[in-house]
Amino acid sequence: MKLYTRWQNSAGERVRIALNLKGLDYDYVSVTTLGAEAYAAINPQGLMPALELDGQIFTQSVAILDLLESRFPQRPLLPADLALRALSIAFGATIASEMHALTVNRVRRYLADHAMDDADVAGWVQHWQREGFVALEALLARREQAWPFCYGEEPGWADLHLVPQVAAARRLSVPLERFPLLVEIAGRCEALPAFIAARPDSQPDFPGKAQ
Repeated sequence: MKLYTRWQNSAGERVRIALNLKGLDYDYVSVTTLGAEAYAAINPQGLMPALELDGQIFTQSVAILDLLESRFPQRPLLPADLALRALSIAFGATIASEMHALTVNRVRRYLADHAMDDADVAGWVQHWQREGFVALEALLARREQAWPFCYGEEPGWADLHLVPQVAAARRLSVPLERFPLLVEIAGRCEALPAFIAARPDSQPDFPGKAQ
């Protein structure tokens, strides 16, 4: 199993966390080292991550996570309870499809290239991040039980989406004081080995890291 990614890529971090939580071994292939042209032959969209498994290439983090959950059912990422399963998937979709998708680097570059100055771009990021975090905090506040993680006693699908997004928000100077539940759960996850091993500065292509 090969994971094509780079050190700073929230979608790739989600998949790394999932692989770590499931205890799956994989080869890390740095897209930066590989080069854009070579990676385009692997994933025509050019986005990260991509997973190579059984001679096939799979793209889009949500599809990869679903594949891993189905193919490797040990240590499930989704709750067995159908309602909690749906809530977990919805939580992740809010991040992957609405928050992350609207504020990634390629979107920010496009806005800057089309007459938006730095303040305008920052305002765009702040708006969409805030909208998403407000909704996520409210969803957690109405849980039937105050679990230590988003939807259970152990971290799973929702949590592996949350942690990279909180890290991205901090990197982009998005205030998080209004979201104590999200910050508390993210902090609990960040102390766990599976999350530590997946974070950007733990990756072999992290700038300045000895190879």
